[in-house]
Amino acid sequence: MKTLSILGSTGSIGTQALEVAKKHRFKIKALSAYSNAELLAAQVKEFGAEYACIFSSSAVKTLRDELSGSGVKILCGMDGLNEIASLDGVDIMLNSVVGMVGLEPTLTAISRGTDIALANKETLVAGGELVMRAAAEKGVNIYPVDSEHSAIFQCLQGNKRSQLRSIILTASGGPFFGRSRESLADVTVEQALAHPNWSMGKKITVDSATLMNKGLEFIEAIRLFDVSPEQIRIVVHRESVIHSAVEFDDGAVIAQLGVPDMKIPIQYALLYPDRLECPTKRLSLTDYGTLTFSDPDTETFDCLTACISAIKLGGTMPAMVNGANEEAVAAFLAGKIGFLDIGRIVSDVLTRFDKRDINCLGDVLEADKEARDHAACLIGR
Repeated sequence: MKTLSILGSTGSIGTQALEVAKKHRFKIKALSAYSNAELLAAQVKEFGAEYACIFSSSAVKTLRDELSGSGVKILCGMDGLNEIASLDGVDIMLNSVVGMVGLEPTLTAISRGTDIALANKETLVAGGELVMRAAAEKGVNIYPVDSEHSAIFQCLQGNKRSQLRSIILTASGGPFFGRSRESLADVTVEQALAHPNWSMGKKITVDSATLMNKGLEFIEAIRLFDVSPEQIRIVVHRESVIHSAVEFDDGAVIAQLGVPDMKIPIQYALLYPDRLECPTKRLSLTDYGTLTFSDPDTETFDCLTACISAIKLGGTMPAMVNGANEEAVAAFLAGKIGFLDIGRIVSDVLTRFDKRDINCLGDVLEADKEARDHAACLIGR
């Protein structure tokens, strides 16, 4: 029986991970949430977790009331996430929080030698150099949970990494595929949250609509698989059946297919290398009939272009576009800016700031703060 801790247990990935954990009888050591104290408490009671962390200080009292007399240790904020990440007796920690908040506990878990199932892409976007270096030094395994990176990871099994020629990173295209830039000027929050294939949290769903999500995944793939930007091709695949593919030096292309259900990559990360029955629908290709492919529109969706430029520049630039995007998406969801303003704000940090090298966590956090402050100024205007 494996012992599991989950950061972000009340979100889409976290709740599905608990389904997998229940089916395969994982022991749950610790759970955390941003602010949903009621659901977190219910999960803690159901799975017998010993630790519960609520990130938002305003929700601590509710969590304490819900778990009164249970003997569960209640934690809060970044200190709480780091305490969970440093617990002994944990075989694997699933990091499924959203945003930069996931970076520090990832580094903490690595320092303790705990393997990580990583669904928090911002960790590798902003601090990928630090994370991958630390993981290599400590002999820690990082198992990707994003469906695309899980697909690449699966396709590489049993093959020589040195013979990998390129990666085909698939994208659904989001809800606005095929639309002109002009037609996106009046996009509403509700329209941006209407993803055609996947059920995700609000921030990630907006990122999918702007193609920022694919830009972040482009950067993440470079970090995880040690390839150059030129070795990755993004292909829009509307049906989300092929989750990504790899091409080898001999011209063979191997792809991973499945229904668009995150329980498959979640389970593969948690149970690797075993492949056991998964609580999901089976793929029937005849149900789809036709699979389609096209190039992304990088002129209309400038967030994707900004991410590719940022990783080519390197250093602090990926952290800066990520930080600016987090601020911009929050402002869009709050009705403070328009949909196209997200891309303008993200792109602006590339022209306003110079690249700096990353040597420590402080370098990442400083770059992130500068980008957020700049984005906040633009939003305020």
